[in-house]
Amino acid sequence: MAAPVEAIADEIAAAYASRTPIAAFTTREGGLDLPTAYAVEAALSGRRLAAGHRVVGVKAGYANKAVWRALKLDTLAWGSMFEDTVAFAQRGEGSLGVGRMIAPKIEPEIVVRLGSPLPAGLTDPVEVLRHVEWLALGFEVIDPPYVDGRFQPADFVAAYGLHAALVVGEPLLLASDTLATLAEQLAAFAVTLSKADAVAAQGGGKHVLRSPALCLAELASARERQALPPLAAGALVSTGTLTESQPIAAGERWSARAAGLAVDPLALTLTD
Repeated sequence: MAAPVEAIADEIAAAYASRTPIAAFTTREGGLDLPTAYAVEAALSGRRLAAGHRVVGVKAGYANKAVWRALKLDTLAWGSMFEDTVAFAQRGEGSLGVGRMIAPKIEPEIVVRLGSPLPAGLTDPVEVLRHVEWLALGFEVIDPPYVDGRFQPADFVAAYGLHAALVVGEPLLLASDTLATLAEQLAAFAVTLSKADAVAAQGGGKHVLRSPALCLAELASARERQALPPLAAGALVSTGTLTESQPIAAGERWSARAAGLAVDPLALTLTD
C-alpha cells in the first residue's frame, strides 16, 4: 500500500536534513505515481512557504522526448524553486556550498525570466519568446536523495524535482525585433561544460525538446493539464539540462560556454 502524501514528504525532508539516502518510492510496495508525487511536492513547498520562503519559479526535467516512452511519460516534469535556492553570479562568477548535499550534480541550462504570463497552447517559439523578458546561461544543481542516485520520474517530482540550487549568469534582454533570429539560435546553439580546464560534457539547445523556447511552451501546457494557473510575469524558469548531468564536489571549479547564442559564459566555484 502506498504511503500517505505527508509521510512521503516527511521522509524526503528527513533524508535531506540528515544527508542519508533513501530507497526510491517507485521501488517500494505500492509504488508512487505522478499525481501523488506532485501532491508531495506541493506539500513540501507548502512547508517552505509556511516557513517564510517564496516560490520564484520552476525547473523543468525530462525535457527529452527520447526518454518519454521508456519512462511512460507524456510530458516533461517540474519542481519549484525558491528565493533562497536561486542566486545570481557576479560578472560571470558564482560560488555555491555543496557540503550539506547528498549527491550533487551540475547541469548547464538556459534560464528565462517571464515578462508576461505564459499561456498554454503556444507552438511557435517566436510567440513563446514574446512572453520572455530575458534569458541567461545558468547552472542547475540537483541533489537526488535516493540510494545510488536511482529514481524514476515520480521520485524526481516528489523531491522538488531534485532542485537544490540555481546559479544564474548575466541576463540577455530580449528585443522584439530580434526574436525570430533568437528562436533559430536557441534551437541550434552548442554548449560546452568544463571542469577546471577539461571538457566534461557537450550539448546544446536541441537537447531540450528541440529548443528551450519549445520547452517553455510544453511546460505551460503541462501545468494547464494539472489545472494550475499560468506562470506569472517575473517567474524564473530553468528549461532543462543541455548536457548530461555531472557529479560535483567541493573544491571544484566548473564553467559553461555557449557557441551560437549571445549569452555570457558562466563559472562556478564549489565550496563546503
